[in-house]
Amino acid sequence: MDPIAIVGLDLAKRVFQVHGARGDGSVVLRKKLSRPQVLTFFAKLPACVVAMEACASAHEWGRAIRGLGHEVRLIPPVYVKPFLKRQKNDAADAEAIAEAALRPTMRFVAVKSESQQARPMIFRTRDLLVRQRTQLINALRGHLAEHGVVAPQGVTNVQQLAAAVDEVATSLDPLVVDLSRLYHDQIHDLDARISDLEKRILKEARRTGVTARLMTMPGIGPVTAMAIETFAPPMETFKRGRDFAAWLGLVPRQFSSGGKPVLGRVSKMGQRDIRRLLIIGAMTVVRWSTRKGAPAGSWLARMLARKPRLVVAIALANKMARAAWAMLTKNEDFKVPVPTA
Repeated sequence: MDPIAIVGLDLAKRVFQVHGARGDGSVVLRKKLSRPQVLTFFAKLPACVVAMEACASAHEWGRAIRGLGHEVRLIPPVYVKPFLKRQKNDAADAEAIAEAALRPTMRFVAVKSESQQARPMIFRTRDLLVRQRTQLINALRGHLAEHGVVAPQGVTNVQQLAAAVDEVATSLDPLVVDLSRLYHDQIHDLDARISDLEKRILKEARRTGVTARLMTMPGIGPVTAMAIETFAPPMETFKRGRDFAAWLGLVPRQFSSGGKPVLGRVSKMGQRDIRRLLIIGAMTVVRWSTRKGAPAGSWLARMLARKPRLVVAIALANKMARAAWAMLTKNEDFKVPVPTA
């Protein structure tokens, strides 16, 4: 068999497809492997480049295959799609992965360690519990509205619903009262679990100087600071702050042609967890500035005077991302901008 320079591996649950190619892209082998056969196959294969899509279980397989002496390259699935020829099947997917990995300008995803994969779980768990609590609150408000019991929106107003149910308990159907209390018990339980997770995140955030430095910026709290440290690669990966903002999906999409630059909405193609948290933090700063007033002559004051609040929040999130890059690369705390006259 001719020496294999690169292997495209299409991941699955049980049946894996392998596409081996030479350095010029010519095919050497195509092979199907069961799950137990994967590591045995790569253990016998001479050291080469193994490419996979950066999807579920890719980092686990990447660590295992890299431990066998191979070079692992993870490619975002969106960058593999253009190399797929006509029909969609496992063999075509593996071939497209190998071809994409051979491109000199291709962008790859770094293989994460076990600890790097473990820390994001606390954020995802908290988000899941927050969504479940929101669903319960919305369902409770909807059910009680049918019986004339209403309260303002928001987590802080749930107790008003509980008090209203107790006040009108004599006029409500007993089944409605019992089910409403069941909702309240579930919401209270989720509140306690979310609070415990936030305390753990705060405890972790206080341990490192990186998160403490990030929290000096208005709009960045423990959750956002820990998310940046956990999900983002080393800031030295990016040449400038704009590259980090683009990696988060906070820069406009381009529709330029013929030398005429045309910019659209933000791309939203990037790390969604950090992007969402930065926008939430920026919106908090915007709301506070709207109520209390932004410093005269500041960038925020000028933007709020002529742009909608949500647009200003997106732009502020972009500036926060760039400032975070500068703070971490220069090892400096946040510096309050000096308002212009």
